[in-house]
Amino acid sequence: MGIMNRRNAVVGWGVLKIGKRVARQKAKAAVPGTGEHAGLNKSAIASIFATIGGALWFWRKKSETPSTGS
Repeated sequence: MGIMNRRNAVVGWGVLKIGKRVARQKAKAAVPGTGEHAGLNKSAIASIFATIGGALWFWRKKSETPSTGS
């Protein structure tokens, strides 16, 4: 009896079908929808502002480099 036979193929196919269904349900549950928790949460908004602030700070520091001319 080999590793790949009809019974194992059917079992594997069933596991993949069920796994895909569970993964879709978890993905739908993770996405914010309509209602009280719709949109971005506070931590996402804070990280966006921190990223923008860091980029502006880096850009300002880079533009302030003194030129060493004769």
